Amino acid sequence: MNNKEKFTKYAEMLREWSTRMNLVAPSTLNDIETRHIADSAQLADVLPPDAHVIDLGSGAGFPGVVLAILGWRVTCTESVGKKVAFLTAVRDELKLDNLTIYHGRLENYIPTLAHDNKIVFTARAFAPLVKILDYVGKTGRPLYLLKGREIPAEIDVAKRKYKFNYELIPSRTGDGFITIIKKDR
Repeated sequence: MNNKEKFTKYAEMLREWSTRMNLVAPSTLNDIETRHIADSAQLADVLPPDAHVIDLGSGAGFPGVVLAILGWRVTCTESVGKKVAFLTAVRDELKLDNLTIYHGRLENYIPTLAHDNKIVFTARAFAPLVKILDYVGKTGRPLYLLKGREIPAEIDVAKRKYKFNYELIPSRTGDGFITIIKKDR
């Protein structure tokens, strides 16, 4: 199965499973390819090619599954069992050997990460920036986040608690930003 076929199958599975559970907003099910897949795929332009991606609160797999299809080694983290079941079914159906799924809470998972200088964190529609930094800020690893137009205000709040550098790259698929956060050296 090539990548185009994998993305088509992924979208089909998302539509099918969404009849039984809330994976994405129902209003976006007719535009999965642009609204979710293409939005997530934008990270491919900025991620280090050899990164080990830890996707925070993966939900339906955005951006984690998309990045795994594109070839990155990805760990999707998710605490909700039914979403883990969906991610597992996608991994198995698409034969994504480079995709690992962690079922549990982030506060339990992050301390178990071995020192790996290839780890980066991703997230989309997960939590405000300050909360993400509460989870992973002490690791010192970069974050590649898909954030909405409110990210400047989130940065202002997070800067009161954390020191970091950031870059905002306008999204090609909406009015948000690819937000890159790196620890202040």
